[in-house]
Amino acid sequence: MSVAVSGALRLERAFARARTERRLAVAVYLTVGYPDRASTGSLLRAALDGGADVLELGVPFSDPLADGTTVQRASEAALRNGVTLGDCLSEAAAVVRDRDAPVLFMGYTNPFMQYGFERLATDGARAGIAGVIVPDMPSEESSELDFALAPAGLLRIDLYAPTTPDDRLARLLPNARGFVYCVSLTGVTGARRALASDVAEFVGRVRRHTALPIAVGFGISAPEHVAALRGTADGIVVGSAAIDVVTSAPAERRATALREFVASLVAAGRS
Repeated sequence: MSVAVSGALRLERAFARARTERRLAVAVYLTVGYPDRASTGSLLRAALDGGADVLELGVPFSDPLADGTTVQRASEAALRNGVTLGDCLSEAAAVVRDRDAPVLFMGYTNPFMQYGFERLATDGARAGIAGVIVPDMPSEESSELDFALAPAGLLRIDLYAPTTPDDRLARLLPNARGFVYCVSLTGVTGARRALASDVAEFVGRVRRHTALPIAVGFGISAPEHVAALRGTADGIVVGSAAIDVVTSAPAERRATALREFVASLVAAGRS
């Protein structure tokens, strides 16, 4: 089955394919268990049907400090629906088997630590995920998690903000793997009307320290945002706007609405 191919290799292939097709790679974040447990699988597949290159599965947590109200509400709903980290692993394994897609977990230190870093690495590799994004774990404090992930071949993707100084970029980026996640603004996740004016300058600073693909996230919510990043970034991450589309659509149209929204972003990312 597809799990024989490592998640890290699937992630590398996804960015390479987008580059060959002269477009931005599109990563879509969805909270597992929102709006209900039964919908997650169909929504993940709808995002892929729309052309998503990478899936970020949001692991519900009661205090998602890097997230704005949209993801906070989705996380609260998922917790009320009883979603656990084990459920997230099951959803990941199912979609990887079905679609051979690169899947990342975006979650917080507390649930991962409660589950156990080594157990997370073992079970994550078995499920076929590529790695994790942990917004509340600074790179300088990640050695225990890194030690657990490395033997399983899983990646830890760091977040970098416009306020990250050059000396920290120079120190951390040479050790980055997978791709570099650039936060487009100083603030929490959430759809915005416009991109920050300094995104291109920020991405340029990051590029001086790495040859990895660079994806921009936080605040990406419309095709024009994606189009504005052509020639600057290698990919984009959309989360709150995707959840907003799911929330506002009638239940029977959620998957279709999400697929169409993702397709509009993919089209906007073509050069």
